[in-house]
Amino acid sequence: MTHPNIPETKVAFAQSGASKTSDELGMREMQARAYAKRGEQYLLIKSPPASGKSRALMFIALDKLHKQNVGKAIIIVPERSIGGSFGNTALSDYGFWTDFEVQPRWNLCNAPEASTIQLVGEFLSSDDRTLICTHATFRFAYAQYGLEAFDDCLVAIDEFHHVSMAEDNVLGRQLAELITHGKAHIVAMTGSYFRGDAVPVLSPGDEEKFKTVTYTYYEQLNGYDYLKSLSLRYCFYSGQYLSGLEDVLDPSLKTILHIPNVNARESTKDKIKGLCHVN
Repeated sequence: MTHPNIPETKVAFAQSGASKTSDELGMREMQARAYAKRGEQYLLIKSPPASGKSRALMFIALDKLHKQNVGKAIIIVPERSIGGSFGNTALSDYGFWTDFEVQPRWNLCNAPEASTIQLVGEFLSSDDRTLICTHATFRFAYAQYGLEAFDDCLVAIDEFHHVSMAEDNVLGRQLAELITHGKAHIVAMTGSYFRGDAVPVLSPGDEEKFKTVTYTYYEQLNGYDYLKSLSLRYCFYSGQYLSGLEDVLDPSLKTILHIPNVNARESTKDKIKGLCHVN
């Protein structure tokens, strides 16, 4: 099969190593950049996967708990498996002034689902200060205990693009209420500040209240040892994307194909059908 000349963009990385070099507090470049804005009530961190957002949040949460009179830190993640990113970490081994610790009882990603809402209530009434739970657990706990239960708390939202202004996005609505109420601190973290459904993550008015830390993919890739350059080829199509695949795919090469979400305009509305067509 003869394939057409496909336009190509090539990017070479500086390989400065900056993205993986730590300072005297044990912070990498992105983490130090975020920590410098730790005093902000509303902070939005836009940074690629594997750039250290979880640890950046640990640094910021500890400062808010110990030096900014914030009472509790509640870290919410989209699914239970991600809760493991926020396990106990000996930050002092690398130069920070204390360690990040969560009592096993309050890592609700490891708790039976039936008890998590009750456990959030018990945590809010306890003297302990850090809790990890899923987005779903937080949504139900917020509905049960009310807005004011989270006064003087840090609510840290991982994978922030799960929030949106859509009417049916419960977490988005709750976040807007927290911001309007003005008594909680918010740290929002995401590697991709956009949504496939084109619904805004935040309203323009709420977004203006956030100080933003942006760490680009190019900065992150500077620290990689083996990825020295990246080539991107692209082409355009009309009609269904499936009709043009045979002209651009080389079956002799290993290929990962991302089939459009069933809600996307380009989708055939049947992923199995799309997969069979490719095969």
